[in-house]
Amino acid sequence: MKNMVFDLDMIKNVYANMASRVDAAKALVNRPLTLTEKILYAHLDGGTPSKVYARGNDYVDFTPDRVAMQDATAQMALLQFMQAGKSKAAVPSTVHCDHLIIAKEGASEDLKSANVTNQEVYEFLSSISNKYGIGFWKPGAGIIHQVILENYAFPGGMMIGTDSHTVNAGGLGMVAIGVGGADAVDVMAGMAWELKFPKLIGIKLTGKLSGWTSAKDVILKVAGILTVKGGTGCIVEYFGEGAKSISCTGKGTICNMGAEIGATTSLFGYDEKMAEYLRATGRAEVAALADELASYLTGDEDVYQSPEKYFDQLIEINLSELEPHINGPFTPDKAWSLSQFKKAVKENDYPRNLEVGLIGSCTNSSYEDITRAASVAQQAIDKKLKAKAGFIITPGSEQVRYTIERDGLIDVFGKMGGVVLANACGPCIGQWARKDADKQLRNSIITSFNRNFAKRADGNPNTFAFVASPEIVTAFAIAGDLAFNPITDELINENGVKIKLEAPQGIELPVKGFAVEDNGYQAPAEDGSNVQVKVASDSKRLQLLAPFDEWNGEDYKGLKLLIKAKGKCTTDHISMAGPWLKFRGHLDNISSNLLIGAVNSFNDQTNMVKNQLTGEYSAVPDAARAYKAAGLGSIVIGDENYGEGSSREHAAMEPRHLNAKVVLVKSFARIHETNLKKQGMLALTFADKADYEKIREDDSIDVLGLTEFQEGKPLTIVLHHKDGSEERILANHTYNQNQFEWFKAGSALNLISKQQ
Repeated sequence: MKNMVFDLDMIKNVYANMASRVDAAKALVNRPLTLTEKILYAHLDGGTPSKVYARGNDYVDFTPDRVAMQDATAQMALLQFMQAGKSKAAVPSTVHCDHLIIAKEGASEDLKSANVTNQEVYEFLSSISNKYGIGFWKPGAGIIHQVILENYAFPGGMMIGTDSHTVNAGGLGMVAIGVGGADAVDVMAGMAWELKFPKLIGIKLTGKLSGWTSAKDVILKVAGILTVKGGTGCIVEYFGEGAKSISCTGKGTICNMGAEIGATTSLFGYDEKMAEYLRATGRAEVAALADELASYLTGDEDVYQSPEKYFDQLIEINLSELEPHINGPFTPDKAWSLSQFKKAVKENDYPRNLEVGLIGSCTNSSYEDITRAASVAQQAIDKKLKAKAGFIITPGSEQVRYTIERDGLIDVFGKMGGVVLANACGPCIGQWARKDADKQLRNSIITSFNRNFAKRADGNPNTFAFVASPEIVTAFAIAGDLAFNPITDELINENGVKIKLEAPQGIELPVKGFAVEDNGYQAPAEDGSNVQVKVASDSKRLQLLAPFDEWNGEDYKGLKLLIKAKGKCTTDHISMAGPWLKFRGHLDNISSNLLIGAVNSFNDQTNMVKNQLTGEYSAVPDAARAYKAAGLGSIVIGDENYGEGSSREHAAMEPRHLNAKVVLVKSFARIHETNLKKQGMLALTFADKADYEKIREDDSIDVLGLTEFQEGKPLTIVLHHKDGSEERILANHTYNQNQFEWFKAGSALNLISKQQ
C-alpha cells in the first residue's frame, strides 16, 4: 500500500510563509537565529513577527499546525471539545488507539481482547472523530509517536499532542510539544496556544556512533547530565557533524526521551537523513519542499560556529567516545556507562538475575532499532545460545511490524524465544498483565522504553526497571545477568563453548522499502453534522462533563490539608495508569485513584492520610470526597518537580473534581503546572522552599490576596495549626493576565464556551 501524503496543502502553506517570517524575526532580533527561534517566530499567532520575546520570561501566543491525541487522553480532550461549541477541528488533528491494549498473550489475542473490552471507548472515539473532522487510527495501527513520525511530522512545523512524548517528532525537525487536553481543545477550537518563550539548551554532537553505542545512548547520557528537571522551560537543540550522522529515527529516539529531562521539546535541523526518511515513507513531495527551504529549516551557520553566544546552556558530546549507557532503577536520569554498570549492580544490591528484556515502545521501535536487536538475536541462534531471560518485542506501527515480518526479523526473535506484542504501548505504560507481579518480589527487568518509575511497568514496587538501547536489552536478555558486559564478557553456549557477541549491525531503512496492507487509518466524514456521539448515562467508562464552578471572588479560607507529598511525585503517582486507564473517559470514576501513589510525608505511607473530620486515616480520594461532601475545599502540598512525567491532565482534573483548590509545591514540571491552571486550580510555589517543613498534618490553610491577584505578586498562605497557633508564609505564582481569566472563569474551557 502506497503512503498518502497527509495535509500537504497545510505544509505548503507553512513553507510559503516561513522565509518572510524568519527574515522579519532576524531583522528584529538583529543576530543569527537558532532553528528553535526560527520555528517559534514563524508560528506566532499574529503572523509576521513584530517584537522580540525574552526567553524564559515572556508568554507568547502561537498557532500550531496540528494536534495529535492518544486514546487514553483523547477521551477527556474530546469530551471537553464537545463543550467548545465548534462544528469541526480548526487544524488537522488525529486520534491514535495505542494505550488501552493490555499486553498478555501476544499481538493477535491481545488485540482481539482489546476490541471487546474497549468497544464502547473505541466507538466513542471513532464517532466523535468522524463528527469533528479528525483522523482516526484504529487499535493495532501503532503507537501515536511512531505513526506521527511516519505520516505527519515535517521539518519546520509545530504541533502539540496530548502525550508527553509528542516530542518524538523533533527527529524530523519539528517543534512538537506535549500538552494536556485543554490545550488541545484551544487549538482545535481555533484559539491561540500560549507558551512561555523557552530558554535554549544547545547540544553539540561530534564524532560518530559505532559498535554497541546507539542514538539511545546519547539521550541516556544527556539525562544523566541534566537530570529529570534540568530541561524544564527549555528547548534542546542538537547540532554538529555528529547530529547529521544519526538516522532520522535515531534522532526521534533522542528527542523522545527529552521528555525525561523535563524539556519543552528537543529537535534537530533538517538534513539528508531526514530527506531520506521522508522519501522512504512516501513523502518525497515534502522532502522536495523542504530542500527548497533548507537554510530556514536549520540554525544559522554562525550559531553553530559560536554556540556559546546563542544558547543559554551548552553541552558537547563526542559520539566516537560515547559508551553504551544503562539508566535506572526507578528514575530515568540515574545514568551508568556500561563499563560502570556491573560495579553499580553489585554495590547497590540490584537484583542481578534478569527476568525480562523488553524492546520496542514509541522510543525505540524503528526499522533500524529492530534490525540492530535482531542482529544480536541472530548471533544467539547461530552460536547456540539460549536466552536466559524472557524477551518481549513491541513494534511501533503496523507499517514497521508488516515490514519486519516480510524481512524475516520476527522469525529471528521467535527462534530466540521472543514474544511479539500488539503495535501498542503495552508494558511501557503499565498495560502489562505480568504473571505473579502481585507477589511483589524483588526482580530486575531491562527495557528500551523511556520511563522506569516504581510500579510503572507491572505494578510491582519491587521491580527494578532499567533503560537501555534495544541491542543492549537483547544482549542482556541472552545473558540473563545484569552484570554482563557484551563488549568484554563471554557466554557459555549449550555445547559448553565460550562465545563472545559481536557488535550489532543495523539497517536504517528497509532495502525493499516499507510495506503495509492496512495501516489502520480511518478518514473522517466530509460532513459530520449528522454523526451522533453516544455516551450511555450508566456507562462506567465514559461520562459527559459538567463545567467546573467559577471562582466566587473571595480568598480561600479553611482549606483542609489533603496530603503533604514527599519526594518524587510524578503524574503516575497523582493519577496512576495501568488498570486505571479504562476510566480515562469517566472523571468521577478515575478520581478514585487521586494521589494514591504519593508518599505521605507524615507516615511515609502511600494512600494513607488523616481525615481531619474524623481524625482517622483513610485513602486519599476518600478524604477528598469527605471534605467535598462537607462543603470544604482542600489543598495539596508537594516537593520538587511535582507532576513530572506524562502529560495526563487527569492529574489536574481529579483534584479539581474532588474540590481541591490549591496545589502548593517547591517546584513544578511544566506540563502539569499548565494543566492545573487550565482547570481553574491555583498552582503555587513556596517563596521559601524551607516553608514546606512548616506544614503540619492537621493544618487548615487560608490563601489570601486573591482579590488583588496580579502578575508577579506573591500570595499569603496562613497555616492554622491544631494547637491554635498560626504561621504566615508567601507563595509565588506564574499566572499572567490571560491565565487569571481561566482561574476566574473556573477553567480555560469555561472561558472558551463563554466567548462562543
